[in-house]
Amino acid sequence: MVSQRFLPKGAISVDVPYDGPPKAFHFLLLPNTTMLAFSAAIEPLRISNQLARKQLFEWYVLSADGAPVTCSNGIRIQADQPMHDLEQGAYTFVCSGTEPMASFDTRVLNWIRRQKAHGCDFGGICTGAFALAKAGLIGDKKFTVHWENRPGFCEYFPTMTPTQSLYEIDGKLRTCGGGHASTDMMLEVIEELFGNALAINVSEMCLHRRVGESGSNQVSPVSALLGTRNAKLVEAVQIMRDNIESPLSLEAVADQASLSRRHMERLFQQHTKMSPGQYYNNLRLDRAFALLNETDLSVSEIAFASGFSSTDRLSVHFRGRYNVSPHNFRRSWSHESGN
Repeated sequence: MVSQRFLPKGAISVDVPYDGPPKAFHFLLLPNTTMLAFSAAIEPLRISNQLARKQLFEWYVLSADGAPVTCSNGIRIQADQPMHDLEQGAYTFVCSGTEPMASFDTRVLNWIRRQKAHGCDFGGICTGAFALAKAGLIGDKKFTVHWENRPGFCEYFPTMTPTQSLYEIDGKLRTCGGGHASTDMMLEVIEELFGNALAINVSEMCLHRRVGESGSNQVSPVSALLGTRNAKLVEAVQIMRDNIESPLSLEAVADQASLSRRHMERLFQQHTKMSPGQYYNNLRLDRAFALLNETDLSVSEIAFASGFSSTDRLSVHFRGRYNVSPHNFRRSWSHESGN
């Protein structure tokens, strides 16, 4: 029987020559899931059914115990079902958001491993790859997470490196960085299953311009962020970004960018209103800020991961920028999260 939940009415139709059973999609919501990323994955499935005037997809929301899940914006989503054994071949996505390593426990990891062993296809939305990596599902496959959480992921899983792409599809593993990248990933799944015409029409119904391929980056190029296409400045900034944990001397940065130290100073002052040292230091503080928020690494470990020689050095610079010590910043954040 066709469920009205999965087959809404619409004014536009697309001929889809498919008469098989609907494809089942299951979304495991973890605490602090980002609602935008989750809804952006669901809507292309709904619109596909609406356009085809038949049930191509069905989707179910799971939580660890069947209780509602509170998203990162404070809104609660009611789960359809608790975690349970799924049918072989079911598309299964782990949806996560802020504080990803605190959002799952052994019960969730064991469920993921068991469903994978039963033949389910898995994916991660936003920071869902954290749970997938912990459960041992990623291995040497290409995958991605939201760019904000990339430094924390690399600290937790130093042998795995997420790409900076909007989404990745490597065999039966599908991951995306969240936000509207969820829509891009689902459009590719729709095209794979039911053809390009349906995917194009779903994209148009979403008023969404497809990126065209999974390799598109999540964040703007360095040139866009700097507001200049000066190749030497862009190269110098990229060298700094690539050498956070073990920072280079400014002379080494200039040398690798084929610049004189004086010329590099002028470029940074002209385009960033900062000296190269200030800019480099801010990049390292950005890394420390992210790790304080997204990991349970000690402040000492974070100092070294951000290229500071000691906790004291990190504290001096962190307080200078944020007007609070790293220790007090973390305590205040933990206190607010617990309320």
